[in-house]
Amino acid sequence: MITVYYHVLLAMSIVLAILYLLSWHKHYDVHVTLIFMLVPIAILGNVLTVRSTTLGEAILANKVTYLGGTFLILIITLSILNLCQINIPQWGKIAMFAMSTFVYLMVLTVGDRPWFYRSCEFALDDGAGRLVNKVYGPFHTMFAVIVMLYFAIGIAAMVYSFLRKKSVPNKIIVLLFIPEMVAIFAFYGGRELITDRIELVPLAYVFAQIMYLIIIHQVCLYDITDTGIDTIVQTGDKGFISFDFKRRYLGCNETALGIFPELADVKVDRVIPADKAVSSQVNRWLDTFENDKTQNSFRYRHGENSYLVTLTYLYGGKRKGGYQFFLTDDTKRQQYVMLLNNFNMRLKDEVAQKTQHLVEMHDKLILSMATMVESRDNSTGGHIRRTSEGVRILTDEIRRDNTLGLSEEFIRNIIKAAPMHDLGKIAVDDVILRKPGRFEPEEFEKMKAHAKEGARIVHAILEGTEDDEFHEIAENVAHYHHERWDGSGYPEGLAGEEIPVEARIMAIADVYDALVSKRVYKASMPFDKADAIIMEGMGTQFDPQLARYYIAARPRLEAYYSGQEAVADGSGLHGDAAMCRLH
Repeated sequence: MITVYYHVLLAMSIVLAILYLLSWHKHYDVHVTLIFMLVPIAILGNVLTVRSTTLGEAILANKVTYLGGTFLILIITLSILNLCQINIPQWGKIAMFAMSTFVYLMVLTVGDRPWFYRSCEFALDDGAGRLVNKVYGPFHTMFAVIVMLYFAIGIAAMVYSFLRKKSVPNKIIVLLFIPEMVAIFAFYGGRELITDRIELVPLAYVFAQIMYLIIIHQVCLYDITDTGIDTIVQTGDKGFISFDFKRRYLGCNETALGIFPELADVKVDRVIPADKAVSSQVNRWLDTFENDKTQNSFRYRHGENSYLVTLTYLYGGKRKGGYQFFLTDDTKRQQYVMLLNNFNMRLKDEVAQKTQHLVEMHDKLILSMATMVESRDNSTGGHIRRTSEGVRILTDEIRRDNTLGLSEEFIRNIIKAAPMHDLGKIAVDDVILRKPGRFEPEEFEKMKAHAKEGARIVHAILEGTEDDEFHEIAENVAHYHHERWDGSGYPEGLAGEEIPVEARIMAIADVYDALVSKRVYKASMPFDKADAIIMEGMGTQFDPQLARYYIAARPRLEAYYSGQEAVADGSGLHGDAAMCRLH
């Protein structure tokens, strides 16, 4: 019966060890692997003991059994510390292993020296051999103390982790605690409770194997790093290709082989032949990465699929050993991005069209308002049209030789703002505005108020618009187009470059139109005489820097005005013509 008991335990331990090997994973704790290796050896010692027929055979079998009592208890304790995430220094592990080794060396002296057993006898009961009448030596006492120490360390580690370690699952701690308590019971009380002929320690070892099979399954689920890697590899949506620093091919997974089928013909530990298409691709990526470590992401198309290629260093432990390519199927995301981009482009076009439509409506509204204001001055609307064209002709010459450094957008905004320069006339009394003759001094003062009032109206119209540059230019044109270079203009008396350049340009176009256009109070002035007045005003009334552009624009201005009908618009305040009405 006793012989059968030990044989069954040995068979069970071997079966459990095989099950462990079948489920083995490279990330398993090495201590757990040693447990499954040592348990069958320790129980084998019990089997050899019951099968012994002499004292010498029994002593030899007992030495095998003590592998469990010395090294197995040590390995179990180290596995508990590791699973409880308690790190002990390397010298501590070496000291523990040295103590267990020393004790086992003393075990090997049994039968030759009285250091572990002072004496023992052999007995054969019911065909089962065993050692009896054992008298323990001093190093057996040391063995008992070390076993107690290992048990105490294991219990303390589990209690500490249960109370303080949030990263250690309580389920793991409980699963570790159960076999530990069973082992303590088997070591210190099992033989007296059952019978001195049957040891419960081998049964405790087998029970520990069963519990550790459960523990490693739970540990794998809690190990996020390992489960994450395994999931990526198994799901097949990521390809892996590895190279050493000499660019020798180290291997790939099935997903990568599907993307680069040529790798099937490449021998491991060899540089990929240059005639393989994958060679130039990989070398190009590696060259880019080695030149700039931040450039580690690439795009690669294979058939209809698009892949994101990420390049990192390949690590062996904590040391860099080469390069690792990760290939992720990015087809769906790219299709989504393309679809989103197309949608955004269509939306942008639609917004641009609607915005342009609103801008055009806004511009037409302003132009209509300017025309309406001008109509109160007995105008046919010609002044707005002509001055706008005059500004366009002048800025065309500025654009050709742009020493002023004006941007295209700035020039477009000046042309667009030109029709708004006289909006302030809406605040001038009709009696003054529609007066056919000359202004009296007090009437002229009231008339001059239209510049500042125009700036206020433009500001109110354009306030809140997104185009801040146009807002500022339009306001300046209305406010300062009657300022003079020598500071004698109005409404602020600005001089020189204090006057915004857009207002200086507007002033030339405004006065030129007043000179060469027919009014109710005067005939149109000949071009040569108007030109003489404009040139005479350069440096006093007008910015002398603009003279070169006016001279270049003069042929086009004369051609334009030659084609215009001489319409008297009754304008009350345009440059030198205003002085005619004053006097």
